[in-house]
Amino acid sequence: MKNNAKKILKIVSLSAFLLFIIIYAFFRTKDLIFGVKIKEVNIVDGTKVTDNIMKITGNAKNAVNLTLNDRVISVDQKGNFDETIALLSGYNIISIKAQDEFGNNDEKNYKLMY
Repeated sequence: MKNNAKKILKIVSLSAFLLFIIIYAFFRTKDLIFGVKIKEVNIVDGTKVTDNIMKITGNAKNAVNLTLNDRVISVDQKGNFDETIALLSGYNIISIKAQDEFGNNDEKNYKLMY
């Protein structure tokens, strides 16, 4: 009976240890698994704008390299960005591209009319 209890205790403790390793590995690699995401951009696609100067803000989670219309812009530790651009008369396309440290990419395109 004692031998059987020892076996069960060993199996339970080994299972708990393996579960701990799996959970720890997931939290350490979640940035690699989920990649980079551009979100919370203050542009509504397809709208008409009356001012030719536009302030663009948003968040690019896990981004290392961020470009706005193929121009590199800065991003803080939390992934927030804030940039001002000038719009041309007529149809404008605003392209935001983000890349993380593992090479994953995300791209958002917004179409505006000035």
